[in-house]
Amino acid sequence: MKPLMAILAMLALGAMAGCSKSSSPAAGEAKPAKHEHHPPHGGTPVVLGEEVYHLELVLDAAAGKVQAFILDGEMESFIRSSAPSFEVVATVEGRPQSLVFRAVANPATGETVGDSSLFEAQAGWLKATASFEAELKSLTIRGTTFTGVKFNFPKGNDRD
Repeated sequence: MKPLMAILAMLALGAMAGCSKSSSPAAGEAKPAKHEHHPPHGGTPVVLGEEVYHLELVLDAAAGKVQAFILDGEMESFIRSSAPSFEVVATVEGRPQSLVFRAVANPATGETVGDSSLFEAQAGWLKATASFEAELKSLTIRGTTFTGVKFNFPKGNDRD
């Protein structure tokens, strides 16, 4: 029984030593994979804070509409906000254009205005504008307010 216990103890120590491996690649080893987020709707990722949350912006150019989904830091789960709306100011042909995103209710998910992860904005200029610089004026999510967040559409601001 003692030899079996000694073998189990050595295996446990070996497993723990393997977990403490350095994340820096040694000479000849491949570099670790780049930290990436994948927007679930194929939209534009906008990082809020130090990747606390993300906005995913999805353009429907034909309708002149853009949707904004609030997501967690890994862009895996939807996060609801109590905000009824928020504003993004886009610079289009050198002129500021306001996009007011309003909360969207969804009976299927139980989301309501004041408790939603989906917001929409409508503007005629979106039908003909595929790229612009923008700034999120202010958005509060779960008690944290994000202001002055700058990004490019459709590139986003995720620089990882």
